[in-house]
Amino acid sequence: MHHHRTIILGAGAAGLFCAAHAGPDTLVIDHARRPAEKVRISGGGRCNFTNLDVSAENYLSENPHFAKSALARYTQWDFIELVSRHGIAWHEKTLGQLFCDGKSGEIIDMLLAGMRAAGAGLRLETSVAAVSHDGARFRLDSNRGPLSCEHLVLATGGKSIPKMGATGLTYDIARQFGHRITETRPALVPLTFGDRFAPLAGVSLPVMASTARARFAEQMLFTHRGLSGPAILQISSYWREGETIGIDLLPGCDLAAELRARRQISGRRALTTELAELLPARLVEFLAPDLGLAGNLADQSDARLAEIAGALANWQLTPTGSEGYRTAEVTLGGVATEGLSSQTMESRHRPGLYVIGEAVDVTGWLGGYNFQWAWASAHAAGLAIAARSAAR
Repeated sequence: MHHHRTIILGAGAAGLFCAAHAGPDTLVIDHARRPAEKVRISGGGRCNFTNLDVSAENYLSENPHFAKSALARYTQWDFIELVSRHGIAWHEKTLGQLFCDGKSGEIIDMLLAGMRAAGAGLRLETSVAAVSHDGARFRLDSNRGPLSCEHLVLATGGKSIPKMGATGLTYDIARQFGHRITETRPALVPLTFGDRFAPLAGVSLPVMASTARARFAEQMLFTHRGLSGPAILQISSYWREGETIGIDLLPGCDLAAELRARRQISGRRALTTELAELLPARLVEFLAPDLGLAGNLADQSDARLAEIAGALANWQLTPTGSEGYRTAEVTLGGVATEGLSSQTMESRHRPGLYVIGEAVDVTGWLGGYNFQWAWASAHAAGLAIAARSAAR
């Protein structure tokens, strides 16, 4: 049996970053053929690695305060400094979202370099069938033989994008050691509407998407299956089956006043023609039958213009579902925070066990927030492990 002081399950963002801080004799293992595949595909291949504006308010959790400690002790500025120190050029895209100028592989190379500099090892194509604790050490049964360790870090993520190997392994191990798992569901995921919007596939526009719990002003994209784009991905984390979502198709625009003004100048033009100067023409054509968008602008009374404006500002839609874990960027829910230390990410039920990253019931908004949680939670666990090891 091979023994290591620390074993980290999962060679993703959180696992690799934790290895760079956990101290000597650390081994990262993963069943995948390559490390950090979700980092590789993130941000369209450029890795949206953090955000300029990060706070606990950007995260969903049963305990909205849990993330505060780790996020405060390893901030976005700390990671930006690390990226810059490694000579990785980056830029802000929108809403504080930071991306590499080049490829996301630069971030992976940086993570691997940090791990190697700390003396940690990496073993890929290694799957774990069972984990136990004999009172002194954790014991792992793997396809490459038995392993043991004093500190075990669960960093295998959630269920999102199963084609890349995502599983519920962390949840199974955490339950085994007495942890509760909150409801898990796909998050940051397109919403489906059957083929209702197939005629509009490819149309994109800025909207305000909302539920009773949240609202986001970003781009929305019509697809053959339904709705996507940042506004929809954001609101999907708050949406539940059977609920409606509201779409303001012209956020920030007083449409009734705009149409009244246009009526004075272009009253003889068709109402749909005028609306098509404010919204995509295909969308106006699609909405015309349901909203009764007929006649010239001059034919519309003030009350009718107000009615049209109200309908376009509060378009109520009921999704049939979501595209599920297949395309979800992250998993909502996970290992309940009540069983973890917010300062060290260590289990309150089994000393020496740590849970970090997406596997924890801390889920960020779109825009680099989930990576920042990975860095912060991994840093917290890594430092705690190193301190404990050094004290022995």
